[in-house]
Amino acid sequence: VQLQASGGGTVQAGGSLRLSCTASGSIFDSLAMRWYRQAPGNQRELVAVISSGSGGTTNYASSVKGRYTISRDNAKNTVYLQMNSLKPEDTAVYYCSGFLWPKHYWGQGTQVTVSS
Repeated sequence: VQLQASGGGTVQAGGSLRLSCTASGSIFDSLAMRWYRQAPGNQRELVAVISSGSGGTTNYASSVKGRYTISRDNAKNTVYLQMNSLKPEDTAVYYCSGFLWPKHYWGQGTQVTVSS
């Protein structure tokens, strides 16, 4: 499985971005999908999680709850991260990952920069 993230960019504080992560292969709907982020000098932080299948279960880091929404479209093999009310502290490289025990798949990062 290969994951390709896109949608990053530079936005002013208060703005919005939508990240996409598209997977190759045929097992996407079996993958639990996650978005992480890593700011310079910081550890990688789990931002949002969506369950496999229909994606009926989602969880968010407290720092983004109410502002970010994770969703998935299995027909397109794609997971999304809608980011609203962005803050400068949201600036980071964002990574998508897929998990199907025992394997963990990673995509390349996409840079999100929020200017004040």
